[in-house]
Amino acid sequence: MAEVRAPMKLLLKSGIVVTQDATLGVLPKGDVLVDGDRIAAIAPSLQAGAETVDCSGHFVLPGLVNAHMHTWQTALRSVAANWTLLEYFRHVHAGLATVFTPEDIHIATLAGALNQLDHGVTTLVDWCHNNPTPEHTDAGIAGLKESGIRAAFFHGSPKPDPKPGEPHFSEVPHPRKEVERLLKGPLSDRQALVTLGMAVLGPHYSTLEVSDHDFALAKELGLVASMHQGGGEAKTPGGWETLMQRGLVGPHINIVHGNNLTDEQLRAFVDLGVSFSITPENEMAQGHGHPITGRLRALGAGPSVGVDLESAVSGDMFTVARMALASQRALDNAAERARSGGIPATSTVPAAEAFDWVTARGAAMLGMADRIGSLAPGKQADIAVMSLGPLAMWPVHDAVASVVMQGSGARMRDVLVAGRFAKRDGKLARPDLSGVRARLAASGERILSRLNIKSVSREIAAT
Repeated sequence: MAEVRAPMKLLLKSGIVVTQDATLGVLPKGDVLVDGDRIAAIAPSLQAGAETVDCSGHFVLPGLVNAHMHTWQTALRSVAANWTLLEYFRHVHAGLATVFTPEDIHIATLAGALNQLDHGVTTLVDWCHNNPTPEHTDAGIAGLKESGIRAAFFHGSPKPDPKPGEPHFSEVPHPRKEVERLLKGPLSDRQALVTLGMAVLGPHYSTLEVSDHDFALAKELGLVASMHQGGGEAKTPGGWETLMQRGLVGPHINIVHGNNLTDEQLRAFVDLGVSFSITPENEMAQGHGHPITGRLRALGAGPSVGVDLESAVSGDMFTVARMALASQRALDNAAERARSGGIPATSTVPAAEAFDWVTARGAAMLGMADRIGSLAPGKQADIAVMSLGPLAMWPVHDAVASVVMQGSGARMRDVLVAGRFAKRDGKLARPDLSGVRARLAASGERILSRLNIKSVSREIAAT
């Protein structure tokens, strides 16, 4: 188990404090006082009876929010690196996913969450859609809790090919009894570090009757309902319009990807308060289409951002933020060249927006903007302390742009969740990482044997 220390009074001293708070802004040299699980004060200089942590030569940042990741795939790292979306569906959902045991889900979720903490992510949206039994579900939740991360466990449903006599997954409503079991049991406390959301099919992947049921259930229970939108033809053409007419689309709805949505649909969703989570690196690599970042910006909105699949890409949110920024700038630059034949007079998307996508936007998507996503007195002490390194980020002329363009999860020195150290002095607060690695490798090797894919993890571990 991870070491659990009671929240304490901490004074993070003399860091470059990037608050993401509209009033506080950036403190070129500032202090952050943590009292228990909350931030007590932020100022250029503070004196307090507290343990002092020297943050000179470091950025002090709000913990990042990874708004969409299938953490159950951690043991499959790099396996899908060369697969298109169609290959991924065939090999993973109709293949590898079907042999996962609850222990496979547990170790993958634990290791994936620990890696996110290691890289400065303090809040993870774990989109778990490989849970054929309650035991699989409970194993995933246990892995999140054991890691010490703040997480929203988005309860989903598997996507196997149906056996003879079974309905297609698109015809199966989300299980009310299972959601209610979780709300009465392991996820009953809605203020706890790990809370519940619903990972539903939506009209792109289900019948209208199923979508109607799932949207209404989420609304009734006060849960976020998140769904993939894209990848092939919609199961229910015109489904979104019907659901909107029925009053079932609103702020509790989160759309992931959304590459093939029309401009009219996007405008209607933004007007209704729907949130969007994009995964730019994987969307571009697997064939989803261009991320919808610019289309949302044109409507006065913006996305939250997630890793999506560590089976295909890395888990570093700084990489994902830069991918989102660069892809939209490239689209805008190409549009200007097509219009005028020249380069735009200035960049169309400020770097600072990308940091907003991986902090405040993620918090807002979860309905947690009052708790996380920025540093301000009264908010949860979810904080990441990142080293500037001996040369990599010196000199700092624009703090936020430096964080986005030169930042790296690999330089995280300290990570706090609700005032507790999940990582300190470069080390995760977990003594048995070698055991976690061994269990993860063994899980991956067993699962991959289904596709006769040879893993080198065991040979690496042996050396």
